[in-house]
Amino acid sequence: MTASPTMRRDAVLVASGRYHDIDYARAELLMHLGERMEIRTRVREDYADIGLLAASSMMISYTCDVVATPEQVAGIRDWLSDGGRWFALHGTNSILRFTDDGRVDTPDEAPEFMQLLGSRFAAHPPIERYRVDVADPAHPLVRGIEPFEVTDEQYLAHLTAPVHVLLDTWFEGETPRFVDSQWPGRRHPIFYLRRVGRGGILYLTLGHCRGHHDMQPLTDWWPDVDRGSWEEPAFRELVRRGIGWAAGDGSI
Repeated sequence: MTASPTMRRDAVLVASGRYHDIDYARAELLMHLGERMEIRTRVREDYADIGLLAASSMMISYTCDVVATPEQVAGIRDWLSDGGRWFALHGTNSILRFTDDGRVDTPDEAPEFMQLLGSRFAAHPPIERYRVDVADPAHPLVRGIEPFEVTDEQYLAHLTAPVHVLLDTWFEGETPRFVDSQWPGRRHPIFYLRRVGRGGILYLTLGHCRGHHDMQPLTDWWPDVDRGSWEEPAFRELVRRGIGWAAGDGSI
């Protein structure tokens, strides 16, 4: 039997940055993208190739400490407004600066980029297991998903634009390794949608991973290999749903 034709979807995967096993995340995301035979993916390390993005209908990003310039932000915003869909993961909204006393600062150095994303990473407590709750159980992107636990960086962020929260988590306490260290109790988005014109952004804060060599130049050897949420079936399901959304499954 001949398969019914499907519309080709051209994708850009932006995967690069520091303090994470980018090679592992890139390979895993390409594997999940490859599960959708209509998606053809090209890989970049930053947001400079706006021409390639303009020729694509979807973008996926897994980065840390990689931001777009104001000119690139304007191009991405125009692309989104015309219907583009951006599935952003984990540290896409992060800027990290290490202070002399060893703490991590997360300065507001790229306000246009963070405003477009809808949030700016500020801190996380030490990696441990925590609960993820379903904020909008009726939404198709999380329908049927029950609250679950992960071992990951529990992202605490400052919202920079209105977002539709699908999954969230509760945190109250201190993040002593970060300059932004005092956190009164409140809920923080884990999975959210942000509409931009006819397109939009889907953000998933989970997905930390790290290998032995990924903390250079801070240290030459990291003793543990961290795979975090990548080992959780619920996370893999969210990645698949996120890629499906970026490919045009469902509304924004």
